[in-house]
Amino acid sequence: MKYLAAIGVILMIWLAGLLAFADRIEMMTPAVDPGRADGIVVLTGASDARINEALRLLAAGRGERLLVSGVNRQVQRGELREVTAGSNRLFDCCVDLGFEAEDTVGNAQEIAAWAAAKHYDSLIVVTSDYHMPRAMLEIRGLMRHVELIAFPVITPSLNADSWWRTGTGQRRMVVEYSKYLAVLLREAFARIVRPSPEPAADTGAEPSERNRDA
Repeated sequence: MKYLAAIGVILMIWLAGLLAFADRIEMMTPAVDPGRADGIVVLTGASDARINEALRLLAAGRGERLLVSGVNRQVQRGELREVTAGSNRLFDCCVDLGFEAEDTVGNAQEIAAWAAAKHYDSLIVVTSDYHMPRAMLEIRGLMRHVELIAFPVITPSLNADSWWRTGTGQRRMVVEYSKYLAVLLREAFARIVRPSPEPAADTGAEPSERNRDA
């Protein structure tokens, strides 16, 4: 009986978390004006809506450049440009394509490398509403000193305000919540076992003076 009671409590906690997660997704959209950042990144998905929203932000001057992360390696740059909105001039001058990422972990790695190469300190992150919490966790895990601004794109097929009414909505929400929990637990564990960097010894000299003495 004790085991059954424990399982029941765990299931109740899990269900409460799922409902809170779903409510969070519903409240995310419509997205507010994110302001301006150094760059914009978009994680590719099943539809072009994410990329079109990111291009709209780029055209509005919300970032200097745009990275489209996770592009299928079979897709040519010209093919992607033809199926997305926005001007060809803007696409040609200011859009970078990332072909390495195959999942959200790969997206985070690709985005971190791109931002570091560009020396960007702030990014607008564009992805689907239900995917945003996990994407932000993954990216933030690699870029703790970069400001991340979420710009979630609504997913019409999900119906975040009534996801429980369809099998597709239930499946997508439960799967995404489970993946989010796994990343959350992984990051929490990493913080526990990851040693904190030791502060540099204070020699009383300015950095430039220490370099000259070296």
